[in-house]
Amino acid sequence: MAAMLQPQIILLKEGTDTSQGKAQLVSNINACTAVADVVRTTLGPRGMDKLIHDDKGTVTISNDGATIMKLLDIVHPAAKILVDIAKSQDSEVGDGTTTVVLLAAEFLKEAKPFVEDGVHPQNLIRSYRTACYLAIEKIKELAISIEGKSLEEKKSLLAKCAATTLSSKLIGGEKEFFAQMVVDAVIAIGNDDRLNMIGIKKVPGGNMRDSFLVNGVAFKKTFSYAGFEQQPKKFLNPKILLLNIELELKSEKENAEIRLSDPSQYQSIVDAEWNIIYEKLDKCVQVGPKWFFHVWLLEIWQLRRFARVAAASGGTVQTTVNNIIDEVLGTCEIFEEKQVGNERFNIFSGCPSGRTATIVLRGGADQFIEEAERSLHDAIMIVRRALKNSTVVAGGGAIDMEISRYLRQHARTIAGKSQLFINSYAKALEVIPRQLCDNAGFDATDVLNKLRQKHALPSGEGAPFGVDINTGGIADSFANFVWEPAVVKINAINAATEAACLVLSVDETVKNPKSESAQGEAAASAMGGRGRGAAFSWPWTGCEGDELTGYNLLELLLVNEHLFKFSPP
Repeated sequence: MAAMLQPQIILLKEGTDTSQGKAQLVSNINACTAVADVVRTTLGPRGMDKLIHDDKGTVTISNDGATIMKLLDIVHPAAKILVDIAKSQDSEVGDGTTTVVLLAAEFLKEAKPFVEDGVHPQNLIRSYRTACYLAIEKIKELAISIEGKSLEEKKSLLAKCAATTLSSKLIGGEKEFFAQMVVDAVIAIGNDDRLNMIGIKKVPGGNMRDSFLVNGVAFKKTFSYAGFEQQPKKFLNPKILLLNIELELKSEKENAEIRLSDPSQYQSIVDAEWNIIYEKLDKCVQVGPKWFFHVWLLEIWQLRRFARVAAASGGTVQTTVNNIIDEVLGTCEIFEEKQVGNERFNIFSGCPSGRTATIVLRGGADQFIEEAERSLHDAIMIVRRALKNSTVVAGGGAIDMEISRYLRQHARTIAGKSQLFINSYAKALEVIPRQLCDNAGFDATDVLNKLRQKHALPSGEGAPFGVDINTGGIADSFANFVWEPAVVKINAINAATEAACLVLSVDETVKNPKSESAQGEAAASAMGGRGRGAAFSWPWTGCEGDELTGYNLLELLLVNEHLFKFSPP
């Protein structure tokens, strides 16, 4: 009776929502499975694309797992874990984003019956982590190194890895064409880890085969004036001067005042300002460059492109035009002004430093070109990783089936419940070849039975066999050049296992009510962000966000005042 009269202890704020126990864990697993079902059909060469239309009217067509997960705007707290692992996979290796989401969801799906039967989640987590360690060690054992081969052999092997990545993309029909382009671009930047040293320019029009690679820098021509067409459009071995000084007329920041007794004196003041600029140009001419780049008060994205030109040409940025020597000038084999679609491009090719490259993409719809850019990003990341981690494994689900067979065999040596848990982990790995078959319209049961039979051979000769997308049967993936870097599969299995263990370790979800201050901040941002949080838009026009200010010196000497005076619209 005394216990019934004790006052209730309130720990959480009124309105707090709490869910706990087995039902909450099963709910989290169901949410993750539902998210995976969205991207499931995008896997493989026969995967379908998703059209995502957001509230701003932007239309995105993609089958890239990371892109789709990012655009889905998932609100379920447990399902957001799959979004995070897709992002980490994309940033770490660039490909395998759909794979990592499918594996994580399948691990959870296999764990769900055990959870419902009362198995403690920590037992599952312990077994899953053991299975993950064994799987990664097996991948390292099966991986084949491409080290020690000649440059041509290595380029050929890397092109096959890039082609495997591109086979599941929208531009898969031209995978050989783009794979070679990607390999040449990655090798052009050498050991430079900065991905922005490979520029991608998108020009609507033409077809995919009109795309080309510039072993150097290419950017749009950002200005024109009367008579510019009469100027030379091609130079051989030009000298390039890079300047970080002011070359334009602008009003003084201070309140200066000049009093004139004679109106004719006004022209002498204007001439004096122009003479300063002409004197700087004369000193540039005396050095003898055919081209010079001028950067002054540019945005960060423009400075990055300026850095690409400096890295490619081998020039040094100068802060003055006085006493310029030849050693600070850059050069390239050929400069050419070229018409690409509706745009005029300045192209610097054959740069001596060779630490940058530019891919000019052509295509029809804007959505197609955007997806092509995302596809090339994945292929570039794969080739970069393959160069640094020079081991490859068989694709087409072959490595997944081999690991599954190995884990099933290992589970027989374990006593107790862990045998069942590792078996479920091994079964989950078969989701990759099964989904490849489903997306291609094949009988997944028949193909998986053939794969299990082949991989069960005691000699181990069936290890490289995977799904044959062309015939609907099985084939040697290595012989068919369906390869992928080992780091892609290692990272995918590791991330998927950690995500599954994280979801399994949660037994309670607490949702705090929104405070009044948080609601007020949300309302203020919805009103357009007046005050310190207001959005800022750059008011200038005349060049795009990824362009530099590049001038042909012959053209610059003929141009008048409006070239140097940029005004807001």
